[in-house]
Amino acid sequence: MPIYALGSLIPDIDPTAYIHPDAVIIGSVSIGAESSIWPGAVLRGDHGRISVGAQTSIQDAAVIHCNSRFDTSIGNRCVVGHGAHLEGCTVHDLSLIGSHAVVLQGAVVGPVSLIGAHALVGNLKVVPSHARALGIPAQITLDVVTESDIEPSVDIYVRNSHWYRQDLKKID
Repeated sequence: MPIYALGSLIPDIDPTAYIHPDAVIIGSVSIGAESSIWPGAVLRGDHGRISVGAQTSIQDAAVIHCNSRFDTSIGNRCVVGHGAHLEGCTVHDLSLIGSHAVVLQGAVVGPVSLIGAHALVGNLKVVPSHARALGIPAQITLDVVTESDIEPSVDIYVRNSHWYRQDLKKID
């Protein structure tokens, strides 16, 4: 799997995390226990820091980046969907970022929140706890998301990470 130091910027990956061989991790990136990084995902910590908490999944083709102004922080037990793009934002614990959603610089996604597929959370936008954000630009609905809306997806990816670690074998 391509894991790269960039000068003195060295990834810090918990030994229980699952990193698919086709994911790319570069520079100042930390990944917590039992988290999973799936095929085609790119986490590039070059001009800032990326932190991924425990039991969080970064799914296929997601792009996680940062910049010199804003680090990217993704909490514990989060789900970042296929093709999502997170850039210099904060995603708090037990939140779900839908497939192909974009969360931009300085945005904050509160705990137990859901960003819908293809939604755009613009610069400095705040999505409160237990809220849902849908559309372009994202429109927020308050107090509609619960832990039970997100936990099943988290648990599936934690189980998948153990399964893939044990049984994934490349065949030519």
